[in-house]
Amino acid sequence: MRAIYFEDGEINFVERNKPQVAEGEALLKVRLVGICNTDIELHKGYYGFSGVPGHEFVAEVEECPGSPELLGKRVVADINCPVGSFEGDPRHAANRTVIGIVNHDGAFAEYLKVPVKNLVVVPDKVEDRVAVFAEPLAAGLEVSQQIHVTADMRVMVLGDGKLGLLTAIALKLYNPNVLLVGKHEEKLAIAAKQGVKTYCISDPEELTELASRWDKFDLVVEATGSEQGINYALDFVRPEGTVVAKTTSHLPSSINLAKLVVDEISIIGSRCGNIGLVISVLEQRLIDVSGLIEAEYDFTDFKRAFGQAMSKGALKVLVRM
Repeated sequence: MRAIYFEDGEINFVERNKPQVAEGEALLKVRLVGICNTDIELHKGYYGFSGVPGHEFVAEVEECPGSPELLGKRVVADINCPVGSFEGDPRHAANRTVIGIVNHDGAFAEYLKVPVKNLVVVPDKVEDRVAVFAEPLAAGLEVSQQIHVTADMRVMVLGDGKLGLLTAIALKLYNPNVLLVGKHEEKLAIAAKQGVKTYCISDPEELTELASRWDKFDLVVEATGSEQGINYALDFVRPEGTVVAKTTSHLPSSINLAKLVVDEISIIGSRCGNIGLVISVLEQRLIDVSGLIEAEYDFTDFKRAFGQAMSKGALKVLVRM
């Protein structure tokens, strides 16, 4: 099978053997895959990664020993795969692989294998171009599963990249006054169409001045993609408020620890979410992800697709297998 292999900052097409599956595993034929900012960070050296990346995908079950009822079904998947027996949250199993990220070949390939227990069947009414957002939208919805978000809270999402947009749109289901702050009018407009309040800045330095005169927020979600974003978030949150950190940068962040301590601010890391919840939300059409799609390429044009995804301000770039 054909696959994409990242190594030492290079992107290469390679020929690999189709994965062999055992009982409890499924062989998936990839249909559509999204390029994520995490893939870009992996390409830059995050995790010291080399291998087949790709973790946002829709696929069809081609082989599934022990679960014949899944054959031919379209599926998405939780990307965290505990190795061996494990009790508790599989996202935090010490001995785990992560599809396309940690010791598990990903979906930038014609086929991949996934544990059956990770699969979620995609309903017929949810098309591929919607279902492919399951993993990143789950990350956005995860905030609502970690924190009791109420309608009367002051909520800000900082950063209008793909994750910031999805998080703001997701939180709008729980809070009618979510404010999304970013630098791109055209991106903010995507969220505004779904009822999210927006504010556009021209430069991150404006945030310091805004924080000095705006009322503080109960909850600030930091999704800037920048190692500096966490301190901007701390500037906007009220004493005893909460900052949710979403950025995963290959560069380290320095935190204003004195402000954190004096104002008794809580910082919560937030990563993957519940894929089944997202598929239910998408099936009910509670969230529209179509405005986030920038382009779609054939697999043979992967390098061009990845180049567009790396361009500043890019929205979601999809690759059709």
